[in-house]
Amino acid sequence: MVRYMNSLNAYKHIRDKAVSSNLANNLREQYGRSMRIIKGNTIKVLRGEYSGIEDKVEKVNTKRATLAIEGVQREKIRGGNVKVPIHASNVQIVALKLGDPLRQKKIERSKQKDRATGVGTGNKKTAKAADNGNLNIENKEDSKPKPRSQSKKKSTTEKETG
Repeated sequence: MVRYMNSLNAYKHIRDKAVSSNLANNLREQYGRSMRIIKGNTIKVLRGEYSGIEDKVEKVNTKRATLAIEGVQREKIRGGNVKVPIHASNVQIVALKLGDPLRQKKIERSKQKDRATGVGTGNKKTAKAADNGNLNIENKEDSKPKPRSQSKKKSTTEKETG
């Protein structure tokens, strides 16, 4: 199966990952490190001309991985305002829209998975132990590689005498 890296031709589940962003510190403890951005989330622009603006997402373009934000507008030359698309990698999610039942199910599933395996909890040792069920710490010496034996080449003194 061919997976396109170009965001315009990629499959939808791959494009959805491109529209994810990291969470604010207060949300990371509950929901993990990052999450997909949806309409209704409150985000903060971190980079670019509009950095520091904190407002709600009006529209998400998964093809281009851009967002239309309520407070981000540019005035046209002939008059009128137009929304400025902001790339999803330049924002941080400040508040989540939790009204969507599918999103709540997904969050609950990821929490149960994290509890069961230890993955995503920030504890690498627990995650490794969960992945390798047969990890035996007591026999650590057995897993060490044995030292290499000396090479069988004769030294120059052995050649002359031998």
